[in-house]
This record gives sequence, C-alpha cells and structure tokens, in this order.
Amino acid sequence: MRTMKAQHSNGRGRSPFLTSYALTLAFITFVSVLYFKDFSSTLHQPFLHRPPPHHRRGGQISRPLRHAHHGGNGNAAEHHRAAAAAQQLPFAVGAAPAGCDVGLGEWVYDEAARPWYQEEECPYIQPQLTCQAHGRPDKGYQHWRWQPRGCSLPSFNATLMLEMLRGKRMLFVGDSLNRGQYVSLVCLLHRLIPESSKSMETFDSLTVFRAKDYNATIEFYWAPFLAESNSDDAVVHRIADRIVRGTSIEKHAKFWNGADILVFNTYLWWMTGQKMKILQNSFEDKNKDIIEMETEDAYGMVLKAVLKWVESNMDPKTSRVFFVTMSPTHTRSKDWGEDTDGNCYNQTTPIKDLSYWGPGTSKGLMSVIGEVFGTSNIPVGVVNITQLSEYRKDAHTQIYKKQWNPLTPEQIANPKSYADCTHWCLPGLQDTWNELLYSKLFFP
Repeated sequence: MRTMKAQHSNGRGRSPFLTSYALTLAFITFVSVLYFKDFSSTLHQPFLHRPPPHHRRGGQISRPLRHAHHGGNGNAAEHHRAAAAAQQLPFAVGAAPAGCDVGLGEWVYDEAARPWYQEEECPYIQPQLTCQAHGRPDKGYQHWRWQPRGCSLPSFNATLMLEMLRGKRMLFVGDSLNRGQYVSLVCLLHRLIPESSKSMETFDSLTVFRAKDYNATIEFYWAPFLAESNSDDAVVHRIADRIVRGTSIEKHAKFWNGADILVFNTYLWWMTGQKMKILQNSFEDKNKDIIEMETEDAYGMVLKAVLKWVESNMDPKTSRVFFVTMSPTHTRSKDWGEDTDGNCYNQTTPIKDLSYWGPGTSKGLMSVIGEVFGTSNIPVGVVNITQLSEYRKDAHTQIYKKQWNPLTPEQIANPKSYADCTHWCLPGLQDTWNELLYSKLFFP
C-alpha cells in the first residue's frame, strides 16, 4: 500500500479541511441512518422483522385506518417543538408522529410477524404462563399484531435496546402482571446474548437478569401495592384481608435507588370490591391503627407518594420513569355479548367490538392515574395497555398453566371453574405491551 502525502500548495491535493468536513458529514449520515431507519430492515434480522403497517391477513379485526391531518403552520411548529423536546429525553432516538395514540387501534392476525419468539426458546417464562407446555391446543393467540389507528409502532429492535441499556439498570416494580411484562422483555432480548453471558437470579422480592457483555441488568421487584402491605412476600401473598401501610414506600423504595429506567404498575390487588384498609402505624405494633378508605382515594394517595419519591430521587436528565395502566380480566362471557355462561376458557379470538370496555376495569382508577401523573414535575410516561388488552379474551392462560394445588373432581369436570382469566400466555399479549414501552422509551 502506498503512502499518500498531502499536497498543500499546488492545487492538486485534497485540503485537510475538506477531508475533515467529508468525514464529519459521513459520520452524521451514518448516525442518522442508524437511529432513524427501520432497524429491522437495516440490520437484516428476520427475528425482528415485521411487515409494512398496512399489511393485512385473514382473520383480522379491521376497519379503515384514519390518517392524522395536521394543517396550518401553527400545528407544524408545535409538532417540531414537541419532537425537539422528545429527543431531549434520555434514551430517545426519535419522536412519535404528532397526534398518534398507539393505545387506540385494532388487532390484525399476522402469522408472518408474530410471535417474536417461541415459548420453548425462552427458558425464563414461569410455568404459570407456558400455555403450550401445559396443553393449550391452539396457537392463534400468539399471532395477533397491534396496529394503531392512523400511525404505526416503531419496529421492536433488540440490538438497539441492548445497546441503549449498556451500563444501565432497568427495573420493573409491581405485581404479577408487571412480572409477566418483565419476563416478556427478557424473552424479546435474550436471544442476542450468548449463553455464557447471561443469567437470572432471584433474591427474595428481587429478580435480576444480567446481560454481562453489556454490563446491564433488567430486574423485577415484587410490590403489588407499591406501598408497604401485608402482601409483600414474593411467594406467600395470597391474603384475602389486604392491608396497605398508608404512604409508606421506604421499605420498597430502597431497592429502586440507582435505576436508570423504572416501570411501575399497580392495580389488580386493589380490586377487592370493598373499601381499602389503611394501616396508620406499623405492622410490628401490637395494637394496629387501621382506617378504611375508598379505593380511589387510597390508590391516589399511594401514587402521589410514589410520584413524590420519583421527583426527589430520579434525575430527569439521565433517567426515565413509566407507569403501565391496568390489565383487564375476562370472567363473564355475557359481558362481550355471548349467550353462554362462560368466561375466557376456550376463547380463541379477540373481541371485535372496538368500543368494548369490561365492567371489571375501573374507569375511576384510570382517571386517578391521569390526575396524579399529570401533575408531575418530571416526565412520567403512561403506557396505556388497557383498551387494547380489553379485546384479548383469547390471550389468557385459561387452564393451561401449572396448578399449584391438586384439582378436585368437580373442577376437572368443569374446566371454566378454575380458568385463570387474569394472567396472559407468553408469547402473547404482553409482548405488545413491551412494544408500547419500547415506543415510549425510544420514540416519545
């Protein structure tokens, strides 16, 4: 190879200034392509590929997509300001289209693009969620893709996410629904990590997945009420008489310190059908001072305590916080128009009525979420998974899961009597929850 010498004065050689300029321009172009193109097509990863937004197959739930119209210079200026603000958030690499609500849309049946992974390929799924291993005869629930109205979700890219999590700690905090979303995310990412470079361990209430080559952890912490309660044992927590210790979150929050990304949820455990019992002193006190509060008031009280901690302990310049809305149940088939006295058992397709909202999902608590986090001094991304999950009566674990207690002859004779219409099979619906989280995190 010949060594080329720069020529400065005869006009025939390249100027160092021009060479530097060209290299800088090439680098900017490279970064633009890396972060703003569809990563699935750029990096040629079949595992991460999904078809174009308007691709359709049979068995879909569909209605014509409405495209958002943004007329006027004022709207354009507002869009540019919002996009600039979004890209200033930590971890952001782009911005969502203006006016796009990814929580509103339709389920499209798409065997080519879903599921992202196979059940047997992810060893981290708990036996409560491995529906195929426990005899579920159909797989249709795995093949539905969420299509927002008038816009599209960015393609989930595991390579990008792992790179963005390099040297970081991501922590999910909440109940078993939040744990299911946590495991789903691990399943979406782990295939890109060599066996020798990953591990998962549980320490009481804390489960830690390590991606060693990235010096990153993705973790789950059990705290079903977020505040201290008598249901805090990660294993033995089936307590009918649930008691929450007011706004006391210190017991749990010491595990949240140091997280770069926090993903909270709390809902299911609040739905007792009765007023909430609030402990005003300590669980160690012999004479316990307990009052009763309306569920919405108690829920708002705890969320405000969590928000206060977030505002005091999370740096909005380096960290992000999210709250995932409530996960619905499907316990009465008459709620969605069926004549039979059934539930989620043997359901194999989503609900087609796009206005459906189940009676078991509290609109009151939903409004509390908006009221509390709408007052935040730092950005809290609300990941609205509720409406899209309302349609998925087919995606629950039903009877296809590990049963912790032996079934009685009566239960065996009537499977719907012990069907789990709360939790979700993996792969399945909760992978879509993580698509929405991915969108909020990287394209706010």
